[in-house]
Amino acid sequence: MAKPLTKTQLVAALAEEMDTDKKSASAALDAITSVITKEVSNGGAVTLPGVGKIYCRERPERMVRNPATGEQIKKDADKVVKMTIAKALKDSVNS
Repeated sequence: MAKPLTKTQLVAALAEEMDTDKKSASAALDAITSVITKEVSNGGAVTLPGVGKIYCRERPERMVRNPATGEQIKKDADKVVKMTIAKALKDSVNS
């Protein structure tokens, strides 16, 4: 498995793709991240065309087991961020 791109590498690739400087590409990436974070944390969802949909899901209160002791404990309800991958991306990976 290949190593994931670092933010610096992603910014450089984005700058090359956009035919702009790294400072503009970094600002664009930060803006996109900020918009996604705000929308998902407020309970909304964001669709990135060709990539997928990022959304927040609520998990109910449940019983979990401490793996070290085997003790059952109650875990409070919480929220978790999920991502559904777009069919186009799945198809491009599998072709």
